[in-house]
Amino acid sequence: MAVDVVTEVVIERPVLEVAAYVGDPANAPEWYANIESVQWRTEPPVAVGSRMDFVAQFLGRRLAYTYEVVELVPFERLVMRTAQGPFPMETSYEWSSAGGKATRMMLRNRGEPSGFAGVAAPLMSAAMRRANQKDLARLKSVLESR
Repeated sequence: MAVDVVTEVVIERPVLEVAAYVGDPANAPEWYANIESVQWRTEPPVAVGSRMDFVAQFLGRRLAYTYEVVELVPFERLVMRTAQGPFPMETSYEWSSAGGKATRMMLRNRGEPSGFAGVAAPLMSAAMRRANQKDLARLKSVLESR
């Protein structure tokens, strides 16, 4: 069974500011509660082909995985896929104007877990949705307090 979780938030900051902050993986530990660290494998800044190693905690497990940027439309869309890790996952961000100086940000996680993770996909989806909602609330707070 596939995992496909979409979460959105409106942040009272301009698109360029939100996209620049979120589009820099080095900022991920500041607003993602479960991400412990990010290490670049390639030289910054983010570009198609960039690779980063992430370490996270999810559902009580330590996860280490490598993301590769597969699509980048500056200040509009960023898509990363796991190049290695516990199961294939794609994370995408989209940013658009929400009127005035506000930004609508969409976070999407999708993948095809196998083995036990495949059986637990509905549980994983629910946990991922809750985590993403909390992370986007944290992101909103971080950016709006600037």
